[in-house]
Amino acid sequence: MHGTKYLIAGNHEGAAMGNRKKFKWIKDYHELKVKDPELKNGVQRIVLFHYAMRVWRGDSRGNWHLYGHSHGNLPDLEDRLCFDIGVDCHDFYPLSYQEVKAIMQTKKWTPPSPRGTNDLNV
Repeated sequence: MHGTKYLIAGNHEGAAMGNRKKFKWIKDYHELKVKDPELKNGVQRIVLFHYAMRVWRGDSRGNWHLYGHSHGNLPDLEDRLCFDIGVDCHDFYPLSYQEVKAIMQTKKWTPPSPRGTNDLNV
């Protein structure tokens, strides 16, 4: 694959760790901000972690959580803004932000309170 590569480390990263120069960075956890003019505040926050979490920073405010590790063996939660982003769950092809957004828009997530909203993302 061409382009800049980043790695969220997991439990089978021996070969990758031996080739650190191929990655811009390697982290266990990362919070990503993606500019999205369709959102009220213009930013979608995404929590990246190798393992699935039940709660994550900003989950009640519309922040997304993308994980791997489970290889599609965990049932998708329709009411949570998270899913298995592993390529083995997506025809061995990485998904774009727009593809992830389309999946998230199929979710039945609602803010737990009037303060929680997709447009606050903190």
